[in-house]
Order: sequence, then structure tokens, then C-alpha cells
Amino acid sequence: MRGDAFDPDCPTRLILDRIGDKWSVLVVLSLTGGPRRFTQLRDTIGGVTPKVLTQTLRAMERDGLLVRTVYAEVPPRVEYALTPLGLSLQTPIKAVADWAEENVGAVLSAREAHA
Repeated sequence: MRGDAFDPDCPTRLILDRIGDKWSVLVVLSLTGGPRRFTQLRDTIGGVTPKVLTQTLRAMERDGLLVRTVYAEVPPRVEYALTPLGLSLQTPIKAVADWAEENVGAVLSAREAHA
């Protein structure tokens, strides 16, 4: 099945909302190097609250982008890793993040000139 992002009733828009969310983007970028624990993700992604990170991780797990693995240890250890579907997002998300980092100065200048 192929969606149509311009159709207001197409579920493609829900997927664009998920992968366009800044926290989801940052989670994908953070998990590029492999599985991470919650605190590692929180520390890597500056400014995210535990509640928002938890909500983002649950939504990404529900959407099949990452997997949550609980290890039977004391205390329990939980790791998050990208699924093959989540891994397929790395290249486009990395390209957008690189573009943003390279062009932040130009965008901020344009905003300033517009004000």
C-alpha cells in the first residue's frame, strides 16, 4: 500500500507527524550508534523531560520504529533500539539534521531580517 500525503484522510499524515516531531528525530539520531538506556537517551537529548521522552518512546514503539527490551536483572535494565523500519529512517533524518546544522545561521539571519 502506498499513501498520498496530500490526501487529508490518508494515514501518511500521521506518520509524517511522528517522524517530523523533533523528539522522534532526536531519538532516531541518538540510537544511530546502537541500543541505549533511558537515562542515556535523556542525557544525550538535551531539554527533553522524562515524561515527554517516555511518551515519544512509547509512540515510536507502537509505530514499529523501535523496540524496548527489558533484561531480568536487579535492578531491571531497559534498552531501546531501532527496528529495521527505524533504521531505514536514519539516512533521511541525518540528511535533514545535517542541513539544519549547516544552515542555522542563514535561517536565523533571515528571521532577524524579517522581524
